[in-house]
Amino acid sequence: MKIASMKKIVVLFVSAVMLSPVLVMASGGGHLESAPIDINDKDSLRRGAQAFGDYCYSCHAASFMRFNRIAKDLEMSEDDVREMLIHTRGAKGAPTKIGDLMKVSMTADYGKNAFGTAVPDLSLAARARGADWVYTYLRSFYVDSNRSTGFNNTVFPDVGMPNVLWSLQGLQEPVYKKVMHGDVEIEELEGFKQIQAGKLSPEEYDAFLGDLTNFMVYLAEPVQVERRSLGWKVLLFLVVFFGFAYFLKKEYWKDVY
Repeated sequence: MKIASMKKIVVLFVSAVMLSPVLVMASGGGHLESAPIDINDKDSLRRGAQAFGDYCYSCHAASFMRFNRIAKDLEMSEDDVREMLIHTRGAKGAPTKIGDLMKVSMTADYGKNAFGTAVPDLSLAARARGADWVYTYLRSFYVDSNRSTGFNNTVFPDVGMPNVLWSLQGLQEPVYKKVMHGDVEIEELEGFKQIQAGKLSPEEYDAFLGDLTNFMVYLAEPVQVERRSLGWKVLLFLVVFFGFAYFLKKEYWKDVY
């Protein structure tokens, strides 16, 4: 009975692993663009932190992160981090300190009234959704007069968030093509047509989103660089230790065999 139960657990686990890419694609609304992630690029992370502070942090918290941790990891002065990110006050109007968590004053109730849903915390967004999802989502807003915000999104249809980056990206509308799936003709997204230019060119905007996504990947796991470095050291130790253990075992048992 126990063996049969273990087999079921193994089958479920393997199925979950195999289906996870499919689920990500389903939640991402189809094809996802590859995000240019390089967690070792400190310049990119600093630009991403600036973008996060300018366009995200007024509404979205990152409450698992502290400002001084960003200063340390991104090799910035605390004064630069204050200027870049600290735009709000803490509890009861007290000044936000460099060692505080990255919280915002917007309440869940205000978010529901303004956007139809509470504004999510972005601490783990890149880890939960994936970097490619975040990057593609931010590229996929389009003009929709039927929405109260004036925008919709092909990756996250009917999302409550307005396109806060429209002045940089410009305005665009989706272009669809008709394709056959068996005997059924459906429309698939082919791309976007720009109807008003933004402050940035498409290449500059993609680079801007790449830096922002890179910073959000860092936010989701700031220790990942050290973890990977430590992982290689642990593997090297295990290889060396295995060699010592093997020869010690041969020496110990040579008189027995």
